[in-house]
Amino acid sequence: MTDHQFGRFGIATGLDSSPHSLAAAQTAEELGYPAIWLSGGPLPGLQTVADLIGATNSIKFITGVLAVVTYPAADVAATYAALESTGRFTVGLGGAHGPHPIARLTAYLEELEVPVEHRVLAALGPRMLELARDHSAGAFPFLITPAYTAEARKTLGPDKLLAVSHLVVHETDPDKARAIARDTISFFPTIPAYAASLERQGFSPADQAELPDHMVDALAAWGTPADIKAKLSEHLTAGADHVAINVITGITGPQPTNQWRALAPTLLAP
Repeated sequence: MTDHQFGRFGIATGLDSSPHSLAAAQTAEELGYPAIWLSGGPLPGLQTVADLIGATNSIKFITGVLAVVTYPAADVAATYAALESTGRFTVGLGGAHGPHPIARLTAYLEELEVPVEHRVLAALGPRMLELARDHSAGAFPFLITPAYTAEARKTLGPDKLLAVSHLVVHETDPDKARAIARDTISFFPTIPAYAASLERQGFSPADQAELPDHMVDALAAWGTPADIKAKLSEHLTAGADHVAINVITGITGPQPTNQWRALAPTLLAP
């Protein structure tokens, strides 16, 4: 397996080019996190990747993910070419919504002038995992269990990157932690691709509507830093190379730098 020098634990978050975001990226780097996966929705444009690299020294950035329906392949390739010499940018792609998503993404990848080893795909279903295996460095799934990770590793084979994004709530009170996680998770069953993925993982339509504790606990890590690391490490044991922590607090807006700081000594310990 390969870790693409992303380390075992990184960060998944939405950043832009604002002073607050640039400072958050600098904080993550100072804390020792090796990589930040940039959530596609909050990303205002490709210039932000350049701005973040310019504001930091060594931390790596991966778009997690760029929707291919929004970003033309030529623009993505030009951004990659401009930043290639830094060795700090990997192109993460997904969002081939609408009819024939596999064909659409395949055509996009054939057009995209970015080396295979420097692009990864968001992948939930088996066909997307196969596409990631055959046309990219690997896969970056979200909202999955360690059991899914094990199956994904079988599909990808031993030599492809498998990086997982997992929700994290730095809260030891079970009711508070689950309420925060449940609020975030509740959106995803409304998206057909995620609903199908969750059902393949054993979460029934009733589970997806009600979000019982066992489902929340499977999809979000909470508790002490040691509890959280133990939960996230289940993905590593199941075959993941890297886990990106998507810290949620129940508050929209500020970057969770205090939580990154509290978790870093445990997650980044040798």
